[in-house]
Order: sequence, then structure tokens, then C-alpha cells
Amino acid sequence: MNTHPKAKLGPAARQELCQLIDAGETIRGAARAFRVSPATAHKWWHRHLDGEGLADRSSRPHRCPHELPRAEQQRICAARRRTGWGPRLIAGQTGHPHATVWRTLRRAGISRPPRTPREAPRRYEWPCPGDLLHIDTKRFQRFTRPGHAKTGDRRRSGKEKRARVGHEFVHSVVDDHSRLAYSERHPDERAATVTAFVERALAYFEGLGIEARRLMSDNAFAYTRNRSLRELLGRKGIRHLVIEAYRPQTNGKVERYQQTLKREWGLGQIYRSSEHRGRALRHWLEHYNRTRPHSELGDRPPISRVHDLPR
Repeated sequence: MNTHPKAKLGPAARQELCQLIDAGETIRGAARAFRVSPATAHKWWHRHLDGEGLADRSSRPHRCPHELPRAEQQRICAARRRTGWGPRLIAGQTGHPHATVWRTLRRAGISRPPRTPREAPRRYEWPCPGDLLHIDTKRFQRFTRPGHAKTGDRRRSGKEKRARVGHEFVHSVVDDHSRLAYSERHPDERAATVTAFVERALAYFEGLGIEARRLMSDNAFAYTRNRSLRELLGRKGIRHLVIEAYRPQTNGKVERYQQTLKREWGLGQIYRSSEHRGRALRHWLEHYNRTRPHSELGDRPPISRVHDLPR
């Protein structure tokens, strides 16, 4: 129940006041007992008798003489539905003030375009480590000193403006069952770089007793048109799966890992330069795999599921 912020009586007190009058007390006596005016006690008592309830009524007036005529409101709403324009353009077309058009659209519930309903999540998890590995790449900006997001200082010298430090790319593989991750940073995301990274990632997982059976990636050419990667996966008997175009949710575990990577490693500390940030990646990755609690794993680290291998 919504109560007026300046109401003298709350819902429970109104009910007690009415019960006191029902018991034989006068309206003035009940008002004196609850320290309100007789008019207030009279109002709640008669609303109780009429069956209207003890909730606050809307403070909106029943009629407003200065409100825009109904026909003009319908004309404004029709223009909105027909064109999708905002209040300013509709105001120029209909000849009404911008504020009037905005209030009319808001009153009709069409001041903003309807949100597209979100698709219900479809969760899945393979039963054993290595059954499916997710792979993806995240781009990070290089820098030679901490940026304004950390220092608040937006000043840059001419030398800094002319320097094109570029980007670096963090390649990551995440195990679907255990969420165990392996990441490396590289200056590019070309086919040769991807193949060499995947070979080292597979060796890392094999060192923990995880035998990869499938590798899932997006449709980037470095994955789908990469002959050396196809030969590597063929030699190891790993099936390469590709997600449907424009459906990154299918590869969601590595996508979510990259959000954590950016928040906790990329932006979680103040680094002197991107080179210092890169040196910290190995230490953060060790923390993520062996110490950091993971909510989907019952607040246990990913390595806990690797140690629970049935074999």
C-alpha cells in the first residue's frame, strides 16, 4: 500500500481507529485518542463504512480544464506511431509546444519505444573437463602512463598525441565444465598467432590431465579459414565447432570470462603502462584458476573441478 509521505495515520493506525469507533467510541473521542482532527477521523470512518478501503486515493484531479483536447492528443499519438519521431519533430508538425507533446506521449505510454523482450537464457554444461573448450579474443588499448579514467588528468603532451601505441589482444580458452582459463597477450590476432596459442593452451590443459575433445569459436577468419589450426585440431582429434552468426551467447562462457578479465585484470589496478599490465596477467590468471571463488561452481575456484575428475 502506498502511503502519502505526510499522512497523519498509517494503514495500521487507520484500521485501529475504525475498530475503536466500531467498539462504540465517538468520532471526536477516537480523533483525540489518535491525535488527529475530527475531520480526519470522520474521513477514514466513512470510507471504511462505504467499503472504499483505507488506502490513499490518487491526488490526480478528476478533470483538468487546461488539458489538451482529446482529438489533439490522438493526433499527436498517431503521428508518433506513424513516424516514430520524437517530441520535438512532432511538435513542429502539429504546432503544439514541445513540452505539451512530451507530456501527451508520456501519458499515453509511448514516449519511449517498446523494449525488445529478452530471450530466455538457455544454459548448458558438458559433463567432464575437456568435453568442450571455448576460445575468443579481447582487444585492449596500449598506454605509456595511467589514463584519465584512473588519474582524472586528461592533459596529454604533443608527443603523447602523436604516438600511436595501438592495441594488444588477449587470446583466451575456457573449459566449459570447470571454467578453467588460459590466456596470453599478443600484438595481433592473425592465423599463425592463433594456431601457436591454441597449441600452448592444449598443452596447458593436458598438463592438468584434461584431454580436449571439442573447440568452439566464433566465425572470425583466424578460426574458420585457418589451415594450420585445422591441421592441429585434426592431428589431436579435436572437433572444431563454430557458433551461429550474431549469436555470441552460444560462446557465452568465454564471453563472460572476458568481462571478468577486463574488470579485474585490465581495470582492477593502476598500472604504470600496458607493459606492466601485461606482466600481471600470469599472476591474475593463477589467482582466477586456483583462488578466486566462482559463483557458478558454488563459490569454489575452477581448479576444484579439475581435481574432481572421475578418472
